[in-house]
Amino acid sequence: MIEKQLNDFLWWQKEIVYQIYPRSYKDTNGDGIGDLKGIREKLDHIKDLGINVVWISPIYPSPMADFGYDVSDYTGIHPMFGTMEDFDELLAAIHDKGMKLILDYVPNHSSSEHQWFKDSRRSKDDPKRDWYIWKDPAPDGGPPNNWLSVFGGSAWEYDETTNQYYYHAFLKEQPDLNWRNPEVKKAMFDVLRFWMDKGVDGFRVDVMWHMIKDEQFRDNPPNPDYTEDKSPYDKHLQAYTTDQPEVLDLVKEMRKVTDEYDERLIIGEIYLPVEQLVMYYGDNNNGAHLPFNFQLVLIPWKAAEIKAVIDKYEGALPAEAWPNWVLGNHDQSRLATRIGTEQARNAAILLLTLRGTPTIYYGEEIGMQDVHIPPEMVKDPQEKNIPGKGLGRDPERTPMQWDSTEYAGFSDKEPWLPLMENYKKINVEQEKDDENSMLSFYQKLIALRQKELSFSNWKI
Repeated sequence: MIEKQLNDFLWWQKEIVYQIYPRSYKDTNGDGIGDLKGIREKLDHIKDLGINVVWISPIYPSPMADFGYDVSDYTGIHPMFGTMEDFDELLAAIHDKGMKLILDYVPNHSSSEHQWFKDSRRSKDDPKRDWYIWKDPAPDGGPPNNWLSVFGGSAWEYDETTNQYYYHAFLKEQPDLNWRNPEVKKAMFDVLRFWMDKGVDGFRVDVMWHMIKDEQFRDNPPNPDYTEDKSPYDKHLQAYTTDQPEVLDLVKEMRKVTDEYDERLIIGEIYLPVEQLVMYYGDNNNGAHLPFNFQLVLIPWKAAEIKAVIDKYEGALPAEAWPNWVLGNHDQSRLATRIGTEQARNAAILLLTLRGTPTIYYGEEIGMQDVHIPPEMVKDPQEKNIPGKGLGRDPERTPMQWDSTEYAGFSDKEPWLPLMENYKKINVEQEKDDENSMLSFYQKLIALRQKELSFSNWKI
């Protein structure tokens, strides 16, 4: 009976998602930075794990102020990663292996080097002016309101060309697009169509809950629970800059675009409490297919708290909504560092036996840990702007460890970020023939999950 019912399930309800941070997966051209050909070269590793869905973090042209999350061309490929031909060959190879490809979609903001923004800042009368969020200074000449940037300081940048401020939720090099403008909406939805026309199977939507801001530009209220050890961004409650009611309508429109194509997937990056998170499924599940559930990343690793989080999430899910679970990503300290190597095995058991779609971050399958980054080697703009608070994301973005050679089989040149000191013990080559290794553990777990479908679909 279960097997018959499962025939009606969509591909993303039956599979595991594997996130690749492309700068750090495999370098084939000797520049110390991963590329598309490197991902293609290592597809068999992912397939052998039993995983059939690959999500690749941004690969678009970008000045790399925020390592690809500042996009200067939404329908191109950064030469650092290869060419459009390389992308097409990768997509074809993925599909030839019966796998799916998910791309990162970065709709909240572009790069300040995008032609749209260059036009927008040219004059108040430029046709692209309202594609971004511009406001006059406050009466004292300062920023229009108290909104803060996630990466430190005011979220408003003064531009002398027109004597106005533009809004940027992140770096000043990442101006926010104005999604209240129908022309922006059309242009960005056409970006989705461009990639789906190529055959891309879905999108992970970056900072989905940021996409609409308060139309009255009211000040955010102070956070009564703020302490100095937290990010300065947390001084305010984001009452008027995130999770606005209109975002949910926008997500439904995005879903309509993907529904023009067969079985395409929308995953939303949303850091919100469960009660707000589940709203992004939409009425009658017409929103995001999978609003990312980060609860297991954010809570203390204690049995009672884990059980409570699972029960609360399951209880909050709308009827027919499909759950998902995440243990790590490119913005969070690695699992084996957060909770320890032994507990990481328990976490893998939990992830791969819970109902719903799991996401695995590259390197988790071999037990990679955070790497200490000396101050002079820090690349992450968040750490540079807000040092000393543990907000840096470089430690979890270091190169994949393939073997015991000088640069861990990642490159024949020193990588863009340093390797773990113990990479000669923790690597794919070393672990693949060791039945007690983390890699073997993941392979067995995934094989069991695929064999015993009740693990991932017990509530059907």
